Amino acid sequence: MASLRQALLRLRKPPTLRSAYTFHRGSIGQISRCSGGTTSNEVDLSDEESTRRLHNRLLYRSRQRGFLELDLILGKWVEENIRSMNETTIRSLVDVLDLENPDLWKWLSGQEQPPDAVNNNPVFKAIHGKVLQNLSKHAAPSTRADPGRPWVRGWDDKRGLDGGPSHGNQ
Repeated sequence: MASLRQALLRLRKPPTLRSAYTFHRGSIGQISRCSGGTTSNEVDLSDEESTRRLHNRLLYRSRQRGFLELDLILGKWVEENIRSMNETTIRSLVDVLDLENPDLWKWLSGQEQPPDAVNNNPVFKAIHGKVLQNLSKHAAPSTRADPGRPWVRGWDDKRGLDGGPSHGNQ
C-alpha cells in the first residue's frame, strides 16, 4: 500500500520542474542562484529585436520582485538607465537582480554591509548611491538606523524615556 501511495505521489509531481531548474554558482562569490532552463547571464544584443526583448525582460524582473520597496527602487532605476547600458553593465545588472530580496534590501538600505563581490558591482554601487542620496534628501537621520544596525524602532519608541509611558502603547 505504501509503494502505491509513493507511486501516486510521484505522478502528481511534474517531472519537468525538477529537471528544468539548475543550481549554479554565479560570479557573486558565495551566493547561489537558481535559474530555470536558460542561464540568466545570456546577453544577446546582436539585433534590435533581441535587445528590446532583453530590456523588457530585465525591466519586468526589476519591477516584479514581490518586495514593494525593491520593486519601486530597482524598477525606477532600471527604467532610467537600461537604454544606456552596454553588455558588461547588463551582466552586472543581471547579477544584482539574481540576489535574494531580503539581503539586497538590507545592503541597499545600509542595515548590513554587502559582501565585497556585491559591493564592487558597478550597478549595485549606482543603485546604492541613489538610495543613500534619496534617504539624505527626504529622511531625517534620526528616523534611520545607524549604519550596520537594524532599524528596530516601533510603536513603543518612547517607552522608558522621561515623560513616556512605562509600559504598553499609552
